[in-house]
Amino acid sequence: MVHMLIFLVGLIFLLLGVLAGGALCVRYLRQEIAADIGPKLRRMQSQLDSIAADLNLAVATRHAELSAPPAETPVDGYRYQPAGNPPRQS
Repeated sequence: MVHMLIFLVGLIFLLLGVLAGGALCVRYLRQEIAADIGPKLRRMQSQLDSIAADLNLAVATRHAELSAPPAETPVDGYRYQPAGNPPRQS
């Protein structure tokens, strides 16, 4: 009989603990949902817009570099001439 009483008291405390934990979670969730999250969202959107603008600039710059005709670059002191063009007289 004593064992059954200890079991029931333990079970009651366990249920009270679960109820108290659930109440705390619900209270925290309600507080966070009701909080003014507008400034945080605006700041995060601003950061995302900045990252997107930087990526667009990098992609546009790289595309321009790849689509531009190759520039003449000096190789071993001589200017590179594409095939089919006569050498320049300097």
